Amino acid sequence: MNQDQSIQCFVQAASILPARLRACALSLPAEQQASAEEIRLRTGRPMTLLLPNGEHTCREIVEPEDLETLCNLATEFSRYAASETLRDGYLSVRGGFRVGICGTAVVKQNTNTNLRDFSSASIRVAREQIGIAETVAPLLFESERFCSALILSPPGGGKTTLLRDLIRCLSYGTGTPKPLRIGLADERGEVAVLYRGEPQMDVGPRTDVLDGCPKALAIPMLLRCMNPQVIAADEITVREDLKAMCMAANCGVGLLATIHAMNVEELQQKPLYGELLDAHVFSKAILIEHQDGLRRYRVEELPC
Repeated sequence: MNQDQSIQCFVQAASILPARLRACALSLPAEQQASAEEIRLRTGRPMTLLLPNGEHTCREIVEPEDLETLCNLATEFSRYAASETLRDGYLSVRGGFRVGICGTAVVKQNTNTNLRDFSSASIRVAREQIGIAETVAPLLFESERFCSALILSPPGGGKTTLLRDLIRCLSYGTGTPKPLRIGLADERGEVAVLYRGEPQMDVGPRTDVLDGCPKALAIPMLLRCMNPQVIAADEITVREDLKAMCMAANCGVGLLATIHAMNVEELQQKPLYGELLDAHVFSKAILIEHQDGLRRYRVEELPC
């Protein structure tokens, strides 16, 4: 993605800001617009941009009504239609943008049912990195058979971006022996970014997306309903997710998932993930390494 395309993504993200804040964002230098990862609003504080080297403070102070206006613009003045994700603290916006929301939770019977009195918001600038997985995808096959793989990196290392492009490559058959049917358990809506049923990100023509459903429930649902050849999921974190993946593997389905870990050695030290390795569900690890400001990808065999 070149600078002009990166700036256009920023402009699209800024379009859901209230007019005063939008004008401020669009007046920033082109270099900052091109590299901005998030636009952050906190009531009573200046708006900030999250850049690769930290947060940049803008001149405009965020007022409570700014967050209300942001929510209205993000939902196209239809908060009721977005109530299910809003109660989980986020909104999916046309174009692939995701807005995280904080405020006062409305809790009933130990369950959050809504958010009110918004206090802060984070607009994630959606930038697809089309093509970054095209050298990685062929390495996940042996004798034309897909080998289940884990994507490893610390938080913020680019796991979701790589996962999305790997799904695209497998679904199109880019650099692979043949296209595959992918079932995507997109619990947080960050991979495909469904908006009214349509993926806002290119996850390929043979990908079926189950959005907003816990992975432990979504994986067996995809197995029963969509006959996938590969099931993909972002951020495996709890034992229930691992059990669902083991069940899918026993049904002959390939798996592609992300996990927070610097490398295989760190993964082995985590008891929960040690169980996953012991079950031999995954055979390959994709490591995301940062060199000279660039992300590089390396595939390793997992211990048998």
